[in-house]
Amino acid sequence: MTTPTTPTTPSARTELLRSPVLFSVVAALVIGALLLAGAGADPLTGYTALFSGSLGPDGLAATLTTGTSVLGMALALAVPLRGGLINLGGDGQLVLGGLAATVTGLYVPLPAPLAVAAALLAGMAAGCAYAVLAAVCETRLGVPLLVSSLLLSYPAVSFASYLARYPLKEPGSSLPQTRRLPEGVALPALGPTTITVGLLIVAAAAGVHAFVDARTSSGYEVRMTGLNPRFAAYAGVDRPRLTLRLMAASGALAGLVGAIGVLSFPYRFLDGALTAPGYTWTGLTAALLAAAAPLGTVLAAFFFTALQVGGLSMERATEVPRELTQVLQALVVVFLAARLRIPRRPPGRGTRGAGKEAAR
Repeated sequence: MTTPTTPTTPSARTELLRSPVLFSVVAALVIGALLLAGAGADPLTGYTALFSGSLGPDGLAATLTTGTSVLGMALALAVPLRGGLINLGGDGQLVLGGLAATVTGLYVPLPAPLAVAAALLAGMAAGCAYAVLAAVCETRLGVPLLVSSLLLSYPAVSFASYLARYPLKEPGSSLPQTRRLPEGVALPALGPTTITVGLLIVAAAAGVHAFVDARTSSGYEVRMTGLNPRFAAYAGVDRPRLTLRLMAASGALAGLVGAIGVLSFPYRFLDGALTAPGYTWTGLTAALLAAAAPLGTVLAAFFFTALQVGGLSMERATEVPRELTQVLQALVVVFLAARLRIPRRPPGRGTRGAGKEAAR
C-alpha cells in the first residue's frame, strides 16, 4: 500500500538562490569583474580594495557617515514607493530642509540644544510642505506625481543656491556658503569620528517605518495599495488622502536628512554639498532594489554606500576610475528589472506538462 505524497515546498535556501535581488547583485559583480579585467586590472584585487576601503578599520567610519544621508534618503523614497508612488523631488526637499535648518540655527535665539531640535523640526517641516505641494498638484490639478515632484525640485535647488550665494552668503568668503552655525548648534559626534547622532536618528526613523509597515492598519493600506491599487480603491482606501500622507512623510524624512547634513561638518549650508553626492538617486536605487521593504532598504542602502566609499580605494589599487561603482549600481537595477520580467514556470508542473502546453 502506497502512501500519498505531498508536494514538496522549496526550502528557504532554494528561494534565496532564486531571489531576483541576489541574481542582480551577483550578475552586476560578474560584469564588473569583466570590466576590471578588460581594463587590465585584477578583479580580485579590485574587489578586495573596494570592500576593505569601505568596511575596513580605516573606511567604516566614512561609510557610516555617508550612509546616514544615503539611508535617510532611501527611507524617504521608500515610504511612497511602498504605496506605488515615486517621489523624484528628493533633491528639492533635501536642500529646503537643509536651508530651513540653517536659517533656524543662525537666526532663532535659543540655547544650543533647543536650537538643534528646532533646526531639525524646521528642516522636516520645509521638506514636508514642499512634498505636499507636489502631491496637491497630482490630487487637485491632475499633474502626475512623477512630473510634479521632479519639476518642483529644480526651482527649490535654484532658490537655495541663490540664497547661499547672495542674501545669506558669508561675508568675505569666496565660496557659495552661509555663515557657520553658532558654537554648540551641531549634532554631537559618536566618539572621535565623523559619525554623529544623525545616524541614530535615521536608524530610529527606519525602526518606526518598519513598525508602521508591519504592525499597523495604515501600513497594511499602503502595502495593499502598492500591490493592487484598484482593489485598494474598491476596499475603500482614499487614494488622494493616502498620497498626501505618504508624500508628507517622505518630504519630512528628506528634510530631516538635509537638516542633519548642515548640523554636521561643515556646520553650514554649502551650495551643492547636499546634492552633488547624489544621495537622492542612490537612495532611490536602494529602495527600488529592496522593493521598498524596510529591512531590505536598509541593507541595500548600506551596500550601495560601501560601493561608493570603497570606489576610491579600488581606484588607487587598480587605476580603474571609481565611476565603475556607479556602473555596478546601474547594472544591479537593470538586471533586477530584467529578472522580474522573466516568467516563472508554475511549481508542480513537470516537463511533460510543459510539453503538452507547447503542443497546444
